Amino acid sequence: MHARGPGPLSRWLPVVAWASLVSFLSSDVFSGDHTGGFLLPLLRGLLGWAPSWAPDLAHAAIRKLAHVTEYAVLALLVARALDRPERTRDAVVAGALAFCAAHASLDEWHQTFVPSRVGCVADALLDTFGAAAGLALLALAGAKQGTLRTRRPATA
Repeated sequence: MHARGPGPLSRWLPVVAWASLVSFLSSDVFSGDHTGGFLLPLLRGLLGWAPSWAPDLAHAAIRKLAHVTEYAVLALLVARALDRPERTRDAVVAGALAFCAAHASLDEWHQTFVPSRVGCVADALLDTFGAAAGLALLALAGAKQGTLRTRRPATA
């Protein structure tokens, strides 16, 4: 690693890879019908004691939790890519959140063209919430360790 930190390729390649994975997860292969095909039998087995509607609710909850998790990770990767000595923490966080909100919106729009999927504003908002949650966890971890910058460093 260079004294100046990682180069652009090593900062942005993980973002591109993860964003591509998120887009793949928005394809027909991971539609509710397809994930239900293997998750619902498993959930029915695990929740055999629960009411008949519980596996469906658990499946829906898992799918929504996936949104939050995917975008929390994306936000952390984007924040890492944007983090430069000349940028304030607020600028990095705002940029990462804006990137994730834009990606979530484009991803939901993409789903309107997939026959087994439905683009949904609520999901884009949930994705953006996931990004914000990931960034909040990063800020909490940094505050605890005293590692996040709050202002630009003084220039000589």
